[in-house]
Amino acid sequence: MDSPFLEAIAKGIASAGFRVARFEFPYMRARREGGRKGPPDRGPVLSESWRETIRALAGADGPPGLVIGGKSLGGRIASMVADEAGVGGLVCLGYPFHPPGRPDVLRVAHLEKLRTPGLIVQGERDAFGTRDEVARYSLSKKISVVFLPDGDHSFRPRASSGRTEAQNLTEAVARVTAFLEERSAGSPRSA
Repeated sequence: MDSPFLEAIAKGIASAGFRVARFEFPYMRARREGGRKGPPDRGPVLSESWRETIRALAGADGPPGLVIGGKSLGGRIASMVADEAGVGGLVCLGYPFHPPGRPDVLRVAHLEKLRTPGLIVQGERDAFGTRDEVARYSLSKKISVVFLPDGDHSFRPRASSGRTEAQNLTEAVARVTAFLEERSAGSPRSA
C-alpha cells in the first residue's frame, strides 16, 4: 500500500480534497511483517478483506458515498464486491483483464454486468490488457476505460515514447479525481 505508485496516486487524489484510505490484504501484510514473499490469499479471503474495509470506512453515511478501488488485484477484487456492497463507485488502476501472455484467460465476466459506476485507468501496452485487447471486451456501460499513452501495467512509458512516468501518473490522478468529482456531487468527499 506504500509503493511509490500508490503513494503518488494517493497523494494526488488527496491533494484534490478527497479523503483516501489504504489497506493491505493479509498476504501483503504477512510479506511486510515476515519478509517472506508468499502467494496471494484465495479469492474468498481477499473479498472478505474488502468487505471488512468497506464496513470500517462506510460510517454513518453507509457505502453509497464510498468509492473503492485499487491497483491490479486490489482493483479486481474491489470490482467483484462493488455491486454487493452498494458502494458509490469503483476505480481500477491497471486492471488485470488476463494473465500476461494468456489473453484467452479472461477476468471480465463480472465486468459485463457491473451496476456500480466504474473507471478503469490502463496503460496502452499493459501486459494484462492492451488497448486493442480491451476494445474487444463487452464491458458494462457503467464502466469507462481510459488509456495512458504508451503505459505499462504501472503506467510507465518507454523512454522512446517521449512520455514520462510522471506525466502518466499526473494524468491518472486527473482522470480519477474527475470521476470522483462526478460521484461526490452532494455527498462527502472520500475514496
